Amino acid sequence: MTFVTSTIVPAATGEVNVKKDKNKNYVINLTVQNLAEPNNLNPSKNTYLVWMESTENSAKKLGQIMPNGKSLKATLTTSVINEPKAVFITAEDNAEVQYPAGQVILTTRR
Repeated sequence: MTFVTSTIVPAATGEVNVKKDKNKNYVINLTVQNLAEPNNLNPSKNTYLVWMESTENSAKKLGQIMPNGKSLKATLTTSVINEPKAVFITAEDNAEVQYPAGQVILTTRR
C-alpha cells in the first residue's frame, strides 16, 4: 500500500508493507519521509499516530511516530490479528487518544 499525497503535508511520502507471519498475524512495516514536525502544522500538534481499518473493527491505533533526521523519516513495525484494509496517520494533541480525533495527514485510502 502506498500513501495518497497529502493536502496538509504535500511533500510527505511513504508506504506500508503487510505480510503474514508463521503465526498467521499480519506484520505491518510503515515508512514515511518528509513528514513535517507536528509542531510545525497549523494548528500545531504534538504527535503523529498511526491507525488501521480492517473489516473486523473501526480504527485501531497501531502506534506513535515522530519524524527525525534530514529526511524527516519515521518508521513503525507492528503486528495485528486482523488484515488491514487501510492505514492512516493523524496529527494529535497527545498519544493517549483512543480514536482518531485530529487531522488525517496521510492515508492509503483512495
